[in-house]
Amino acid sequence: MSKNQSPIGVAIAGLGFGEAVHLPALKANPELMPVALWHPNSERLHKACQEHDLTGYNEWSALLADQKVEAIILATPPGPRFELAREALTAGKHLLLEKPVALHADQVAALQRLAIGSRLSVAVDFEYRAVPLFMQAQRLLAKGAVGTPWLVKLDWLMSSRANASRPWNWYSQAEAGGGVIGALGTHAFDILHWLCGPTSSVNGLLSTSIRKRPDPKSGESIEVSSEDVALAQLKLDTAQGSDLPAQVSLSAVALQGRGCWLEIYGSKGSIVLGSDNQKDYVHGFNLWAAAAGEPLKNISADADLIFPNTWIDGRIAPVAKLQGWWAESIRSGHPMVPGLAEGWASQQVCDKLRDSAASGQRLTIQSTI
Repeated sequence: MSKNQSPIGVAIAGLGFGEAVHLPALKANPELMPVALWHPNSERLHKACQEHDLTGYNEWSALLADQKVEAIILATPPGPRFELAREALTAGKHLLLEKPVALHADQVAALQRLAIGSRLSVAVDFEYRAVPLFMQAQRLLAKGAVGTPWLVKLDWLMSSRANASRPWNWYSQAEAGGGVIGALGTHAFDILHWLCGPTSSVNGLLSTSIRKRPDPKSGESIEVSSEDVALAQLKLDTAQGSDLPAQVSLSAVALQGRGCWLEIYGSKGSIVLGSDNQKDYVHGFNLWAAAAGEPLKNISADADLIFPNTWIDGRIAPVAKLQGWWAESIRSGHPMVPGLAEGWASQQVCDKLRDSAASGQRLTIQSTI
């Protein structure tokens, strides 16, 4: 930021992940400045605004009319995100969107067209692209550490929804964007696209293990329509021009689940990246690599990839880094990566995975918007 430039004024919409992670990350970015909060619940909003000394809005149109708000972080549940994002882009606001960006890939494509036409920067919070050991894995792969990739296996087995007494909410509703595909699959597919290549086809199987959850007010059981287990077989197109089979297993109900583990096996070696930390899905990762015929060795991240600041909540540091990339995109006018193109690619796989599970067929993935 030059001496003559003021920080970019940013509002946060949504007070769950938005308040817990995005707000402290914003405060660590000299290029960005939190100026307002939005939430439809007036009581919840008032409490947060008092705590953080920020202006509050529960009317979306009023937030969009605030000239101090140059950019918005949309950290709401998925259901309303598309319409809120569309109105914000129409009002000339840059955006950082939580994932899933929208409920369907065609909505993401519509936002992309609107953002390009308005020359606005839109980031998508695929924060694993900003985690040092994930970035180190990408460097190793780019240098040919595994040669030609032959097999990818990604297991993401968590226990966050394994307690059947956890109340029913939007996560329990498929039509509201709930389920393990939106929570974990969006990240998983983006990680594979970034590290290995785009998906060309998918075959899937979905399951709902806990079929009823208690209403948070009445305690009565309500049907759950979203999946809590998803299995996907993908075919990826690699930079070498070969087809790469990938197996993805996702669960939010895995008691004593092993966490997140990515394995990439190729003609010259192997890479393993994983963490069994169930409480913090960023802290706790380790990276191992081995050439053919050699044992796996633990690999550290290069010095230039290490976070300058860390927090007890490990999610804040990569989100802060991604916010920094977003600020640079807003200043320069250069396309944001990860942005809507990456969000669209990931959402396509999510959509087709559900369609495949319903039809029992392997489905192809569109390559361009």
